[in-house]
Amino acid sequence: MSGVHDIGGNPGYGAIAREANEPPFHHEWELRVFALNRTLLGSRVYDLDEFRGSVERLPPEVYARATYYERWLLAIEALLRDKRVLP
Repeated sequence: MSGVHDIGGNPGYGAIAREANEPPFHHEWELRVFALNRTLLGSRVYDLDEFRGSVERLPPEVYARATYYERWLLAIEALLRDKRVLP
């Protein structure tokens, strides 16, 4: 089943804008979210399939509005709540 995240190959989204010398992270918090995810994956709190599934379960309006690392953070928060690591 296709979801809001399944847009590859669909027309109407325009070209991908690439910045010259684009940094891997535009903000410090993005690096922190990346590191948090790596730590939680490495600690086996959840696995990559669970993480990807959590991103894909974001409501379409939230997914469409969020940036790449905002989606990661929302997915991590949901997983940690589901696993009762966070209240």
